Amino acid sequence: MYWQEISSNWVIVPRNPIGIVHFLGGAFVGYLPHITYRLLLENLSAKGFIIIATSFLNSLDHITIAKQALLDFDQALLYLQKKSVLGKAYLPIYGVGHSMGCKIHLLIGSLYKVDRVGNILISFNNYAASDAIPLVEKLNSNLNIEFTPTPQETQDLVHENYNIRRNLLIRFTHDTLDQSTILRKILQQRFPEMLTAKTLQGNHFTPINQDLSWKLGREFNPLDAMGQWLRQEAYRDLNQLKYTINVWLNPLAIFSRKSL
Repeated sequence: MYWQEISSNWVIVPRNPIGIVHFLGGAFVGYLPHITYRLLLENLSAKGFIIIATSFLNSLDHITIAKQALLDFDQALLYLQKKSVLGKAYLPIYGVGHSMGCKIHLLIGSLYKVDRVGNILISFNNYAASDAIPLVEKLNSNLNIEFTPTPQETQDLVHENYNIRRNLLIRFTHDTLDQSTILRKILQQRFPEMLTAKTLQGNHFTPINQDLSWKLGREFNPLDAMGQWLRQEAYRDLNQLKYTINVWLNPLAIFSRKSL
């Protein structure tokens, strides 16, 4: 896969694209999404989706992050249009977010009128600054440090203004950071017939690059067996995530697990 950097985005353009994915990763790991989420994003590109993965630096002001992420995405779209990459056919745009990236997509969909056919929200969390950043808890006794918007303000914004009707909400069985249950209730109230919620095997880091290698010794031993097993488990969870996303994005297509 050939990645190119365009206006703070990392972009892949497949041949004969069928849609566009705007991807936003988690805090810190979202800065280099073409590396940290490579296997997931390249799989989506192989299915025919242009990937525009926006790089961002974390801060307390999540509204500014959302505004800049949308601006960067639009700049990448404009560039691709000028280069005649998009063609004349309509390409549906989907938002895909992991962890903090979910919150940014929710803010974009609540604060701005955007062209989105749907959003995929993986491992959503919406913690207060004191819970998300350990140092803040020590400082907060003297300083009023909090994310903008606060967790409650974010929930209120989504409940009142979120305008992306079709959503896929994914949580993992061993994800202790996930807060999808809260978001699920809000989205069910807003668009009750347009929400799909899935619980998959895995943990909060399942979407992140699982390109694991295990060098076998001259003689296969129990440690080698354990390493191979861990590798298979990690890939199995990631492959299930890929399959779930691909089916939701293009339910009429027949996806083979061997192609994952």
